[in-house]
Amino acid sequence: MEFCPSVKNILLLDLEGKRIAVKYYSNDWPTNNAKEAFEKAVFNKTQKTNARTKAEIAMFENKIVVYKFVQDIHFYVTRGEDENEIILATVLQGFFDAVGILLRGNVDKNEALENLDLI
Repeated sequence: MEFCPSVKNILLLDLEGKRIAVKYYSNDWPTNNAKEAFEKAVFNKTQKTNARTKAEIAMFENKIVVYKFVQDIHFYVTRGEDENEIILATVLQGFFDAVGILLRGNVDKNEALENLDLI
């Protein structure tokens, strides 16, 4: 485990698993195709779960993925498998709260796309 834990990526996907906004902080996925394949695979693994009221945690490709669904947006945060999932859930909640504030409580795909520069 690293001294300072780090987030591998933050993903906002729509109901079909397509990108709304993504940010990668690691070179674990060196190409755009690798990133898109990871996003699609994570979406396929989690889409049938009910992560509407609270964050859910899943292991995927030796990484911890914490995710939450709100209306038509799926929020994901990923870290290495040896990291603390409680910290990751806190990062996800902080990001979700910030997006909610920036979008004035109207967290949906259309509002997110119209205000992408804020996110």
